[in-house]
Formats: sequence, structure tokens, C-alpha cells
Amino acid sequence: MNRANVREAVSRAHHEEWARVVAALTRRFGDLDIAEEAAAEAFATAVERWPTDGVPPNPGAWLTTTANRKAIDRIRRENKRDDKHKEAQMVYDADPPEPVGAIDDDRLRLIFICCHPSLAMRTRVALTLRMVGGLTVPEIARAYLVAETAMERRITRAKTKIKAARIPYRVPSTEDLPARVSGVLTVLFLVFNEGYLATGPDTDPVRHDLTAEAIRLTRLIRALLPDDGEVAGLLALMLLIEARRPARVSGSGELVALDEQDRGAWDVALIAEGHRLVRERLAAAATGLAPGRYQILAAINAIHTSARDVRDTDWSQVLALYNQLARLDPSPVIALNRAIAVAELDGPEVALAAVNRLDGALADYHAYHATRADLLRRLGRSQQSRAAYDKAIELAGNTAETAYLTRRRDQLR
Repeated sequence: MNRANVREAVSRAHHEEWARVVAALTRRFGDLDIAEEAAAEAFATAVERWPTDGVPPNPGAWLTTTANRKAIDRIRRENKRDDKHKEAQMVYDADPPEPVGAIDDDRLRLIFICCHPSLAMRTRVALTLRMVGGLTVPEIARAYLVAETAMERRITRAKTKIKAARIPYRVPSTEDLPARVSGVLTVLFLVFNEGYLATGPDTDPVRHDLTAEAIRLTRLIRALLPDDGEVAGLLALMLLIEARRPARVSGSGELVALDEQDRGAWDVALIAEGHRLVRERLAAAATGLAPGRYQILAAINAIHTSARDVRDTDWSQVLALYNQLARLDPSPVIALNRAIAVAELDGPEVALAAVNRLDGALADYHAYHATRADLLRRLGRSQQSRAAYDKAIELAGNTAETAYLTRRRDQLR
């Protein structure tokens, strides 16, 4: 096997096995720092040894075993310095059984640690992206538009706080789960978004490993809370977005906008499952249960995936749902997405006026400038459109999206 194939195998193993290795080590040693460092050392060892020894038949098992040895070596060194022989012995002793919570899944337990309410929301997301998603600190820093050193400190402080507070490594009990699930759903959706439109310029533009992991974990939470409308709504939303992934990036690596996608390439099984979940939530809403944010977003995506052609999209329904969502979540991003529906019904000039009012809140958001650029293009204001495209390209981190925006800008007269 040549070095290119080995590099590909290591990269694939990192995507598929990172969370499993970190979660298994966290469960055994009860320390996120040890788990993260040992996992990273195991992958570094794979980079060194696999080109010579070959890729093992079971890369995940090899990495877990290697990471365990690295963790034990670290604990030995620390225990030798501190003369903690009893702690060293614990490494070899069988761990005493501990309550695992409502479901026994290492990665789900890791999620609930990373999403603990004692941490700020941005810290929860960053820690989840690092510990569960396997993103590097530079990748996460780019997603947050902060310096790498600041992000490193944020993640380190979070791990220190978890250790100092002795936060248990388990899924909350069934009684405590509903109060904790909202924050977890937020984190899972942000992880999914990072996979669906990756922010790092040196990563794949679409990271299926992250979207698949977010969907898998959301399915587990739905199994715990089958009557929770927002869990079902988030799962439906993810499935309907993921269904479009095969048509989202062209063969040349350029983002393909929704109105240009080959709808025949969409995953019909995922769409059918997503539509079924949306219908279930609509039936629940008819009984007086008001839908939440994820349920409304899922319904919007159900409309898009129901249209066999972009011209068949029921924009009046889309706008009505955005109006409902804006009352529930009056955020600038929701207002921006609502303006796109307004453009289809009332024209680009009306939509542009609404978008311009968001400048103060979204000046550093690339999608704001991309939306302005498109509306200005439709109004024939090419010079202003070009400037808006330039700003969107400057702020966009995704390579496929940058390629798409560059082409649209260069098509201007």
C-alpha cells in the first residue's frame, strides 16, 4: 500500500473512530485531557507505523488499544512523579460498575459531558466539536472567528471545569433528561451544520462523518424521548438536509445551490423518513401542541424536498412558516432566510430592503453578503453586487462555497 493510500486510511479512521476512541478512554480513565491526548498520540503513531506495518484489519481496535497504552504510560509517569501507587494500580484493576444513565452508549455519554449546562453554550459546541467531532483547534477557531490561542484556552478551561466539578460520565436519568436535552439538540445541530458546510479551508467541503454522527446521536435521543416534538423535528430536519448532500457539490468541487441541484440525485429514503416525521408533528400540532423551532425548520425543508422542480416550490407556505418561526425566534439569521422567501413572492427589491436592515447584526456573516449580492444581481446593480460577492468570498471558509460565489461574481457584466 502506497503512502497516499495510507494517508487516506488514517484520515478515514480519524473520521470514523476518533469519537469512539475518545469516548472509550474517557469512560475508562474519567479524564477528558488524558483521553484526548492519548487518542491524538495513537493517531500520530498510526501515521508513523502504518506506512511500514500496513493498515491493520481493524483500525478502530488498533487505535483504541494503542491509545489505552498511551494513557497508561502517561498515568504511570504522573503517578511516579506524585508517588500515587494506588492510582497507578487502578489502571489495571477492573473499573467498578457505575450507573450509565438512561442508555448505554459511550459517545452519547461523551455528548452529555460536553454539553453540560455548567458550560457556556459556545464552549459546549467547541468542546463537542473537539472531543466528539474530532475537529482540530484551528478548525474550531475558524468556525468561531476567534484566535486559535483563545479557542485552545476555552477548551482547556472547559475540561478543567468538568474535572474539578466531578461531572459524572453518564447520560442523565430519564427524569432529568428533558431539562438537559434542549442544549444537546442545539449542539448536535451545530455539529451537523459544521459537517454539512465545513468551515475549514483545508477540510472536505462536506463532512459526511459529522452529519452522520449528529444524525446517529439524535436517533438515540429520540429513542429515549419518542414523544418530544423537538427531538423528532431536529431528526427530520437533519434527514431532509442530508438527503440533498449527493447533489450539493459538483464534480469540480463547487457548491451547487438548491435551485440548481439535480433533484433526481436526492436520497429518496431519507426524504420519505423526514416527511413521515414532519407529518407526525403536524398531526400533533393539530391537537394543540405548538411546534418548536426545529419542527418549523423541518416543515420548511419538507416543502423544498416535496417540489419536483424549483418552480413548483410553494413559497407562500415557506414564508408563512418563516413568519411563524420569526415570532418564536426573532434572530437576524431567521430574518435573512425569511427575506429569501420574500424575494420569490414580492420581488428582490422588497427583499433587499429587509436584508439591508440586518447589516449591523450580520456584517461578519458571509451568507448575509451572499444574499445581498444575489438580490443586487437580480436588480441589475452589478457593481454593488460584485462588491457584496467580494465580501462574501472574503468571509466564507468553505472551499466549495467560495468556488460557487467566485463563479457567480465573475458572471456579472
